[in-house]
Amino acid sequence: MKKLFLVMTLALLGCHSGQTQQNAEMQSPVTVPAQGVRYADFSDVAAQTIDGVVHIRTTQTRLTPLYQSFFGFIINQGVQRKEYSAYGSGVIISPDGYIVTNNHVVQDAESIQVTLNDKKVLPATLIGTDPATDLALIKVDASNLKAIPFGNSDSARVGQPVMAIGNPFNLTSTVTAGIISAKARNVGIIENTRGMESPIESFIQTDAAVNPGNSGGALVDASGNLIGIVTAIASADGYYTGYSFAIPSNLARKVADDLRRYGHAQRAYLGVNVVEMTSNLATQMGLQEVKGVLLARVVPDCAADKAGLRQGDLLLTVAGVPVNSFAEMMEELGRHAPGDLVDITYYRDGKTRSTTVTLQNAQGTTAVIRR
Repeated sequence: MKKLFLVMTLALLGCHSGQTQQNAEMQSPVTVPAQGVRYADFSDVAAQTIDGVVHIRTTQTRLTPLYQSFFGFIINQGVQRKEYSAYGSGVIISPDGYIVTNNHVVQDAESIQVTLNDKKVLPATLIGTDPATDLALIKVDASNLKAIPFGNSDSARVGQPVMAIGNPFNLTSTVTAGIISAKARNVGIIENTRGMESPIESFIQTDAAVNPGNSGGALVDASGNLIGIVTAIASADGYYTGYSFAIPSNLARKVADDLRRYGHAQRAYLGVNVVEMTSNLATQMGLQEVKGVLLARVVPDCAADKAGLRQGDLLLTVAGVPVNSFAEMMEELGRHAPGDLVDITYYRDGKTRSTTVTLQNAQGTTAVIRR
C-alpha cells in the first residue's frame, strides 16, 4: 500500500465550516537521441535557477520522560532535553531575502539556518506560516540574492517537462527532471486539525524524483520559472517510487504575499458544501457531460447565500476558471482574499446563469485577519 510522506529529513540532535467536500523566456532545446526518444535539456535552466534554492536546517528541543527500573518498579526520574534537527529546502523569491518553504519544514523550530548554494550560512527569521496550504515564509538578512521568478501554474500542462531542485538526503543543490503527470490532485496529506482553516490541496503531480529533504524546494518549467513548491511523495517506504506532489505557484505566490504583508494568510470562502459530479448525477440533471461541482448545502448568511446561490445549483466556474473538482474549487478560492468580487457561473433549472459573489473570511466578514 502506498502512503503519502512529507519530504523532510529529521535527525536526532465561521463560514469556512460549510466549505467542505462531502464525497468521494529561455527555452531549453529538445534533443533527439539515436533511439528517437525526445527529452528536455535542462542544463541551462539548472544553471539559471540552482542558486535560487537553499538548504534549510531547523533545531528544536523536546522534553522526554526519563525512567529507571528499581527492584522491578519503574520510577520517573524527571525529564531529559534532546535537541533535534530537521532539514529541508526553500526557494528564494526576492533579492532581499524572502524565502518560501513548507510549513512542515519550519513548524515548532527554535532556530532556522539557511545555507545558500555558494555555501554561505545565514540565520533566518520566521515571517509566517499557513498550515492549511503547508506553506511558510522565512527571511534572511541579505541582498542581491538570486530569486526564481514565479511562473503561471495555470498554464502548466500535463505532459510538459519540469525540473525539481532541492536537497534530498542533505545532498545540496540536486536537480531531477520529469513531466507533469496530473494537476489538481487532492491526496489528503494536510491534516484538518480542530480549529484549523480548511486545507487547500490541489497539487501538481510529477514523476521528477524527490526524496526526504526536497520539501520546500522548487519545481520549475523549461523556461526556469517557478511553477510549484515541492511538498510530498507517494511511497510505501518513505522514499521516491514514482509520484511526487507540488503546491501550484499561483497559490504559493498569494499565500507568501499575505504572510509578508499581514503575517497571516487571508483565506476567502464561499460557504458551501459540494459534491463532485458523477455520470449518474449528470444524467439525473439532464446534462450531456460531467462537469462542475454540485452545491449540496449553502450556509445561511455566507457569501454564496448572499449572492443567490442555492442548494442543487451546479457550480461551473469561479473567476472564469472551470471547477470540476473540490480541489480545483479550493485552489481558485485560495488565490482570492475576503472582500474580492468574483464572478460565478452556475447551472440551474436547465439554464446557465451567472452572479457576482463577495468572498468572506472564516468569521463571515471581509476584514483583514492579522497574526
